[in-house]
Amino acid sequence: MGLLGGFQLSLGQGLLAPVSGASQRLLAFLALRQRPLSRTLVAETLWPDTSDARAHASLRSALARVPEPVRHAIVTTFSGIGLADGVEVDFEHARATAHRLLLQGAQLEPADLDQAAIASLSADLLPDWYDDWAVIETEEWRQLRLHALEALAVHLAVAGRFGDAVAAAVAAVRAEPLRESAHATLIRVHLAEGNQSEALRAFALYREFLSSELGLEPTPRLYGLVDDLQRP
Repeated sequence: MGLLGGFQLSLGQGLLAPVSGASQRLLAFLALRQRPLSRTLVAETLWPDTSDARAHASLRSALARVPEPVRHAIVTTFSGIGLADGVEVDFEHARATAHRLLLQGAQLEPADLDQAAIASLSADLLPDWYDDWAVIETEEWRQLRLHALEALAVHLAVAGRFGDAVAAAVAAVRAEPLRESAHATLIRVHLAEGNQSEALRAFALYREFLSSELGLEPTPRLYGLVDDLQRP
């Protein structure tokens, strides 16, 4: 199941299953929670502005509209509902990668440092979904992935993979252009590679953008990264 970049439900071998809006939200909610939930909790969360009876009826309708080929992905009991074991969710893998990157001393896997990791950490979670529960999840993921992209850039620079390190840092900048720590990471990667002019250019672009958008100057810490480069 794909939640990054938009909802997708795959049947395997590249085949996608068409799923209606209510059923999409049900499947996405279960995928994000990663554990069996009570029917009442699911119904009240997904249909908060209706009566309990109507919310439960909407839940039953969403379950009934899940396409037959993928109904095995949901396990239901009298009181509970959850995803079946073995259902793979791209967000689950991306979140695990992010946590490993941020855990000091963690044993990283080769896949944590490849271009696919940069791509998954660059993707928004359920873009254009504005349900209250989804907004909370997307904001939490945005913060986590920004920190993870910065950490990934550092790991890649230490490994001497400067091209990929720049790509990770640029992805963080693109995700949140006003975020100073992302620009600081990009500048540090350029400096580690010995590209002083690129570091100065990255600093100048951020300083101009920050001034035009917020009327602010970069912090002294960011100035400190390039002070020596600007001295005559």
